Amino acid sequence: MKQTLDTLWTVPDELCQRIEPILLEDAPPKPTGRRRADWRRVLDGILFRMRSGCQWNKLPKEFGDDSTVHRWFQRWSRNGVFRRIWSLLVAQCDELGAVYWKWQSADGAMGKARFGGKKGGQKPHGSRQKRHQTQCAGR
Repeated sequence: MKQTLDTLWTVPDELCQRIEPILLEDAPPKPTGRRRADWRRVLDGILFRMRSGCQWNKLPKEFGDDSTVHRWFQRWSRNGVFRRIWSLLVAQCDELGAVYWKWQSADGAMGKARFGGKKGGQKPHGSRQKRHQTQCAGR
């Protein structure tokens, strides 16, 4: 029988040790000012947000300030940190023989367009009026 893995809600210690060098590469110099945010908490907050789909400002307080978590998420996204983490993890899965490369799929959701979507576009209000006389340009 195939072993299933539990859903991750926090980054395990072993994984955190593997990806910490990638996070340190993107660290801006911090000689003065406030202490830097705890990256482990920030990463756990990002993972929780991605798993739950909650709004950034609704993150539980255990992950720290929501704007700090969001700011680091944007920085890491912009600088390709998540792409580097992903490639590290894929390479390690490949070494274990845990990736079946011949078959892949993407998950998505299909939903009805909000408010029913467009139905050929809205016509201008004046198009229903009969034009018996020419209108002044100022109208």
